[in-house]
Amino acid sequence: MSVPAPAPAPGPAAPPGQPWKAAMAAWIGSALEYYDFFLYGSAAALIFPKVFFDASDPATATLLSLATFGVAYAARPLGALVLGHVGDRLGRKKIMVFTLMLMGVSTFLIGCLPTRAQVGTLAPVLLVLCRVLQGVSAAGEQASAGSMSLEHAPPDRRGFFTSFTLSGTQGGQLIATLVFIPVAQLPEEQLLSWGWRVPFWLSVAVAVVGWAVRRRLHETPAFARQAADGGVARLPLAVLLREHWADVLRVIAGALIASVSTVFTVWALTYATSDAVGMSRTAMLWVGALANLVALGAIPLWATLSDRIGRRPVYLIGAVGSAVAMTGYLWAISTGSYPLTLLLGVVAFGIVYSAANGVWPAFYGEMFATRVRLSGLAVGTQTGFAVAGFAVTFAAEIAGPGGDDWAAVALFTAALCVPPALAALTARETHRVPTELLGERATREASRRERVPA
Repeated sequence: MSVPAPAPAPGPAAPPGQPWKAAMAAWIGSALEYYDFFLYGSAAALIFPKVFFDASDPATATLLSLATFGVAYAARPLGALVLGHVGDRLGRKKIMVFTLMLMGVSTFLIGCLPTRAQVGTLAPVLLVLCRVLQGVSAAGEQASAGSMSLEHAPPDRRGFFTSFTLSGTQGGQLIATLVFIPVAQLPEEQLLSWGWRVPFWLSVAVAVVGWAVRRRLHETPAFARQAADGGVARLPLAVLLREHWADVLRVIAGALIASVSTVFTVWALTYATSDAVGMSRTAMLWVGALANLVALGAIPLWATLSDRIGRRPVYLIGAVGSAVAMTGYLWAISTGSYPLTLLLGVVAFGIVYSAANGVWPAFYGEMFATRVRLSGLAVGTQTGFAVAGFAVTFAAEIAGPGGDDWAAVALFTAALCVPPALAALTARETHRVPTELLGERATREASRRERVPA
């Protein structure tokens, strides 16, 4: 008869107030980091086709500009491999500080780049390089912030505390939109010459504020215990793929839900302001701003609900509901009715999508043991996000030469919501599992398989 492995001893208690400090550091850092990241999305849709690409061919210029938006997502899996390894070896805090500084510097440099009219094809090359650095930074941001807040949180409120990472992301998107609204109202000549640069230069403040907040954090008790016991993996990626490969695949599939965000943020903005629909830039930026404002309240509410009824049902509401809600939103844009577009935009992105968006940091993070949690979150999410990032480019192609086949884009977006739903249906429910036991089932199953003779 086999003897069950003893449960690991609970780690040291977190310092008083540390769960809130970790959550707020995750919120502020993610807000500042994704201010930079989403600022690029607005510029890629409205400015960069005219500044960095051949404006004489608007359709091609827009397509190429949207492709540079996806470049950061392509860089994210590589960044996840490196930063996930370092975070599981040396700690969450070091990655949180590094990613924020890298994002601030790379975004500031975008605001300093010469245009195509000044240096020719070198301009888009430099733009892509800066975008790659943004992608590497983003690869470690949410994984490190999510791991930090999860491992500091009380066991019965992990959903709530980890949701601060994603409400921070929405806050950053809101700030980026609000900053871009007055910029977009500048006369065309000023907008394209210097106006678009100002929001990117403000990222200097991002680096300073983020460093001041995150450097005061304590390392998590779970990681400190793991390091003190000599349990830090020498090669976290090898352990991850050996013991948690099925959950890595689930997270990759689940991360495709981010396609809803990229289509909403970038493609829908491009479509609504095109000649086919003719809505104003400022009006559509307000749709995004109000949707993100609603999301700031919806995300912690959905996360709190997941602490009571489980991660899976709440996540499924977001995944399945987004397929329906985004179809309604794109249809509303096609009608040219701004009130209808505003209403359905807030419902689709601010409320429905927030169910999945607010729960996934806890849902995904709870699949992995402490020694590979950051790697599992980073590799799984960033691989899926790499596909989601290029959803905008695919949507531009699917929309046809006129860029107005919204129904095809809606069907495409709905199809990308299917893998996340399947991932949730096949995942374990973990909201009541003690923090020190998270991921241990996969580890024990892997050990048993290794002991079984061939």
